Amino acid sequence: MSKILAIDYGEKRCGFAISDEDQLIAFPLETIDNKEIYHYIKNIIRKENIEKFVVGLPKNNINNLFIIEKEIKLFIKKIKQEYPFLSIFRVDERFTSTLARLTIAKSHLKKTKRENKKLIDKISATLILQSYLKKLL
Repeated sequence: MSKILAIDYGEKRCGFAISDEDQLIAFPLETIDNKEIYHYIKNIIRKENIEKFVVGLPKNNINNLFIIEKEIKLFIKKIKQEYPFLSIFRVDERFTSTLARLTIAKSHLKKTKRENKKLIDKISATLILQSYLKKLL
């Protein structure tokens, strides 16, 4: 089988996660500044057997989309143009940042690492991917 790449798209940076080839487990990858995102995606697609792309859908508690959704749609459009062979799916990302912070808080990391926003972003991407993988089972 092939792998799935997931992204937690943010205003300044994006967290990435990847599945195993059996599409059962999600692993955190990197957090990349937005200006480097297309280069990073190009490299990861070259290195890994990526079949699908999962992008977080930013909704609030009353099911409305956040303003960043416009930017995400432009990003997805560009990805579809560049990689037409990739299937792109959306997953509700509500509470992923909160869950990521709770997960990190329970870890045995030092305080400076626990507060690292880049770590939160890639854990959030991992949670988005795990949510998608659960639906496949």
